[in-house]
Amino acid sequence: MAAESQPKALTRKPLLLNKVEGSQDVVNMAAIVPKEDGVISVSEDRTVRVWLKRDSGQYWPSIYHAMPSPCSCMSFNPETRRLSVGLDNGTISEFILSEDYNKMTLVKNYQAHQSRVMMILFVLEMEWVLSTGQDKNFTWHCSESGQRLGGYRTSAGACGLQFDVETRHVFVGDHSGQVTILKLEQESCSLVTTFKGHSRESGVTALCWDPIQRVLFSGSSDHSIIMWDIGGRKGTAIELQGHNDKVQSLSYAHHTRQLISCGADGGIVIWNMDVERQETPEWLDSDSCQKCDQPFFWNFKQMWDSKKIGLRQHHCRKCGKAVCGKCSSKRSSIPLMGFEFEVRVCDSCHESITDEERAPTATFHDSKHNIVHVHFDATRGWLLTSGTDKVIKLWDMTPVVS
Repeated sequence: MAAESQPKALTRKPLLLNKVEGSQDVVNMAAIVPKEDGVISVSEDRTVRVWLKRDSGQYWPSIYHAMPSPCSCMSFNPETRRLSVGLDNGTISEFILSEDYNKMTLVKNYQAHQSRVMMILFVLEMEWVLSTGQDKNFTWHCSESGQRLGGYRTSAGACGLQFDVETRHVFVGDHSGQVTILKLEQESCSLVTTFKGHSRESGVTALCWDPIQRVLFSGSSDHSIIMWDIGGRKGTAIELQGHNDKVQSLSYAHHTRQLISCGADGGIVIWNMDVERQETPEWLDSDSCQKCDQPFFWNFKQMWDSKKIGLRQHHCRKCGKAVCGKCSSKRSSIPLMGFEFEVRVCDSCHESITDEERAPTATFHDSKHNIVHVHFDATRGWLLTSGTDKVIKLWDMTPVVS
């Protein structure tokens, strides 16, 4: 049975079902309408659109609503048909969609931020609207009264936002590369901890929360994804390297334990998280190569004593040792450490890595557009990607995640 936990279907490609075209600018966010052949989208062209599939097989807007400012993000709750739209001017507008998805009615506006709204979450269980903005603020409002309940100042503009209903913990990822964990009460919040794993220059671009395994995934402009073990309380941080450009959106398929990541490189990467992954080692400090003892170029004393020219320092990605280029001339993928691409390893580690250990734990697919957002519908196995090319694409993922 153990062999069946890695389905052969992983090697198949997602099947492109349809393209939804017609937006005049970047589609910043979109979602598949459950139990309907429809898509809701918000765009930089200031429009909110509901696209329904017609008999011709094409998607046409049943709702075309112009907003006063570019639409930056959205949150849709299928149970209540409540649509929250974040705007570039800092406002969040809340609508109720009709049962036939042919009409939307404005319910209220929240003056949530001083600048662009980056992310919204509507929490039905608490009747809360959570949001982050470029103004470096996380805020939450009561969706019944429209009143602001509280806020928290982040270290930089925040665009990653996830919430755990059971513990009332909110996760906020910002442009400084930091993830902040807050505990929310009705009208107050307290800082739990912060995670620092991505580079300060890059920043967190996306967050994804698995409430079952209690694992948080953070994607970054540094091309990497980090899996944070929250529930195990071990402080484990597993790195995943599978993109050639910034990671822009993440989604998680709970029933198959697969992470779907999409990026500016157009790649859709499907990670098998049903394997026991290993933490990457911390890089060790040394003034000389820990294999051949040759001095590094800043070690003037040893250079003078040995009459040798200093060498450039590198690090083996498997053991973390500081090594020179001669002792780390080999490359290898190390999928269980998250390195799906070949990385620098020292010669002894290269010899120890078996072909079995090099077996990939992710599959790679080209969407042929710069993806800014992804939404996965687990009930149908459909994946939606929206991009800077103003196009929404629908993919059949059932061969991949079944």
